[in-house]
Amino acid sequence: MAEPLYYRSATELSQLMRAGELSARETVSAHLERIDEVNPDVNAIVTYLPEAAMEQAAAADQRFASGGWDGPLHGIPVAHKDNHLTMGVRTTFGSRIHEHYVPELDDLVVERMKAAGVVTLGKTNVPEFVAGGHTFNDLFGATRNPYDLAVTAGGSSGGAAAALAAGMHPIADGNDMGGSLRLPAGYCNVVGLRPSAGRVPTYPASDGWCGLSVQGPMARCVDDVALLLSVMAGPDGRSPLSLEEPGSRFATVAADGLRGRRIAFSVDLGGTIPVDPEVRRVVERAAHTCREAGAIVEEACISFDGAGECFRTLRAWQFEAALGDLFDANREWVRPSLYENMLAGRRLSGRDVGRAARLRTELFHRMREFLETYDGLLLPVSPLPAFDVDLQYPASVCGVQQPDYLGWMESACHVTVTGHPVISLPAGFSEAGTPLGIQLVGRHRAEDQLLDMAKDFEQRTRHAWTRPRSGASVDHRPGDGQRD
Repeated sequence: MAEPLYYRSATELSQLMRAGELSARETVSAHLERIDEVNPDVNAIVTYLPEAAMEQAAAADQRFASGGWDGPLHGIPVAHKDNHLTMGVRTTFGSRIHEHYVPELDDLVVERMKAAGVVTLGKTNVPEFVAGGHTFNDLFGATRNPYDLAVTAGGSSGGAAAALAAGMHPIADGNDMGGSLRLPAGYCNVVGLRPSAGRVPTYPASDGWCGLSVQGPMARCVDDVALLLSVMAGPDGRSPLSLEEPGSRFATVAADGLRGRRIAFSVDLGGTIPVDPEVRRVVERAAHTCREAGAIVEEACISFDGAGECFRTLRAWQFEAALGDLFDANREWVRPSLYENMLAGRRLSGRDVGRAARLRTELFHRMREFLETYDGLLLPVSPLPAFDVDLQYPASVCGVQQPDYLGWMESACHVTVTGHPVISLPAGFSEAGTPLGIQLVGRHRAEDQLLDMAKDFEQRTRHAWTRPRSGASVDHRPGDGQRD
């Protein structure tokens, strides 16, 4: 039986609209009805523009009737992440400081999505200043996981991922520094791609050179991630790291992408992090799936020595550079842990930052050399199943105490500092029924190969097509953590 419109892929919706079998108004209306049904419980979309969206859809239909076609995302509804600037639409960054901020320009990714024909539904929830792997803030509250309203949807693109999983929109824009695309994708049974720096150019940006944080696509399937990447990617003179290759090269994904590949896997990043037994089993099953697909699979991993120091130093440095003055001027509105992150950056010496830059370069070359032998490295995207939505973060993983809200995220943060593209994929479910994901690291600037392997994995496992029950909520699982 065909899925309802709100669970159709963007690729299929586009084909139907291009063939004249579906209108933009029908498409957008179906998604608005779905938002009205499920968003009050999930709290994924925090600025909502139904009337404006229907006006945009009607205008798209009128252009189509006159022989026009806006682009590859013609009539596709999307709610943009609430730290991506949207001209004329409130952008809060999940903070009371920006509660009423309305930008006068679009982020470059939003600009490109609009030029490709998207219809803007609103904005999706984020943690305060997009800091952390759990989406909650004092302005809008917490986003809940559509598969179990009692647990986290992840973060910082938690609102985007939860909206995808619940059928509120078929594609989403996001960004990833320490796992902000990958962690929520893993917890919400969707796909999130962190591209190589420069693949998706960024503008405006307070630091256009670092590349620790990148923007990228998220969707319910690999084909839609590739479609959105084809729109987001490509050169732009305003972004100094911008790569010259056109985004159109990513528009289609090949089949059989795992056959003949050499895939390494590690359940714990080479013994670097504690990992829950349920997550270990999912990673091992994912490795077995790759082997069944015709890949040569071996248990192996690079050394992530120095990755934690590198990430924490560079993140704190960027926090202070980008937010220090704003936090000082509005200290009463800033979560104490965020203010301390900024102060950690202020306390750094030039020697500290220089050492982190050297470590980052070493980690890049370790991964680069490792992937001269292997085509991909398969890892857990998170070390534990989704935790209680009322916790700020899990205080321990498998009995190992975590120092702060970054501690449990090292499975994603460590990969960040290697500078390689990585995709988060649905890989199964916990005993409690919540999604678990894996991440697959690919060769530098080889997103096309990574997408090919990801699609083969997706087609063989079919986890991505397991939808949440409407209004699903089960009892909270006991656990320890830092409560609000």
